[in-house]
Amino acid sequence: MELNRKQIVVAITGASGSIYGVRLIKSLMTLPVKVYLVVSPSGRQVMMHETGYAEGPLDPFLREKGAIFHESAMIDELSPDDFSAPIASGSFQHDGMVVAPCSMNTLAAIANGITDNGIHRAADVCLKERRPLILLPRETPLSLIHLKNMVRAAEAGAVIMPPSPGFYHRPQTIDDLVDTVVARILDHLGLAHDLSPRWGG
Repeated sequence: MELNRKQIVVAITGASGSIYGVRLIKSLMTLPVKVYLVVSPSGRQVMMHETGYAEGPLDPFLREKGAIFHESAMIDELSPDDFSAPIASGSFQHDGMVVAPCSMNTLAAIANGITDNGIHRAADVCLKERRPLILLPRETPLSLIHLKNMVRAAEAGAVIMPPSPGFYHRPQTIDDLVDTVVARILDHLGLAHDLSPRWGG
């Protein structure tokens, strides 16, 4: 693992809420972090609909959206079909994986050990290697199947973090709401930030 630079895997899948994944990456890019980014085909479709993203690498899109890059920050975009990618192997060390948002299809695959694409495989590796795996399931209402899959994933070691924004700090914008969720992700990854006020702070 590269010294002084954390390595985080971020996956964006085909559920509403791609704004969480985009905002997370923008926040990570302000830090000395290398992001291994995997976006599913349906995740790209949702991003195009919800964020104005067009086909192509995310780096230019993020800069267009005002992302500020730390001099040591880097994004390595991977194909979800690439099973030879580093994140598909347990011997590759990183500091955690976040699926934001996590579709119910992705949740089901992770909870049941199905590894039919690179996102599922990378998550499976996190669980077997006991590395942090944070899932942002985005669906409502939740069926019993969804709930049982969340329990199975949690029992296997995943952190289930529904994107439920806080309101105690009286958010004024959508970005304020999103930041309360992204702040909790960064907390669980052990990364310092000032995205959102803390209770009692």
